[in-house]
Amino acid sequence: MARQDQANDQFSLTSFLYGGNADYIDALYAAYEDDPSSVDPEWRDFFAALKDDAGDVRKNAKGASWAKPSWPLQANGELVSALDGDWGIVEKHIEKKVQHKAVMNGVSLSDADVHQATRDSVRAIMMIRAYRMRGHLHANLDPLGIAKLEDYNELSPENYGFTAADYDRPIFLDNVLGLEFGTIRQMLDILTRTYCSTLGVEFMHISDPEEKAWIQARIEGTDKEISFTAAGKKAILQKLVEAEGFEQF
Repeated sequence: MARQDQANDQFSLTSFLYGGNADYIDALYAAYEDDPSSVDPEWRDFFAALKDDAGDVRKNAKGASWAKPSWPLQANGELVSALDGDWGIVEKHIEKKVQHKAVMNGVSLSDADVHQATRDSVRAIMMIRAYRMRGHLHANLDPLGIAKLEDYNELSPENYGFTAADYDRPIFLDNVLGLEFGTIRQMLDILTRTYCSTLGVEFMHISDPEEKAWIQARIEGTDKEISFTAAGKKAILQKLVEAEGFEQF
């Protein structure tokens, strides 16, 4: 029992050396070599006892010589913003584009105008993303009209700060939904047709931006409505029946 207690005490005293702390300890060690007074006394005693070469310590803190200085890439974009709730990166990106667009068109915008236009764009993109993720919840899949459709607040423009007075006001979208500028009314028309109909496309799980953009470009937009003739629908149904029959038998 005493031996077990001794082992536990030893583990407790050295647990800070586990691999997850390696980068932190290397950086702290390098700081100690540059200025011993910059670290706590306990760390000073610990590093002094190691007696490693100062040059090696600094090299370890910098990482491998073959490592890319720009790696790992800084996570950004609407996916990360949606996950962590921080849309700051997206907002700064759009703000620059709004300012550039104003200069290109010879339009003078105050800081307040730029801020408002940027916030409108970010909120509109948040709403668009909600439809991409949750639009199927508003799909009418009941041909008999028995089921009652629920109203999901996440798909309401009011949830993003827009009112009825904003529905016909142009908002900068930077070609999202195939629109450089679009009104809330136009967005809802495209989003409802694309994500709340009886035909859906699942792609938001795709991590490759190019692959996801390829799909979005083919289903989102003012001219991307999919319609089939009666003969076309029958042909599709026939192929589905044939495929199902082949799989079953």
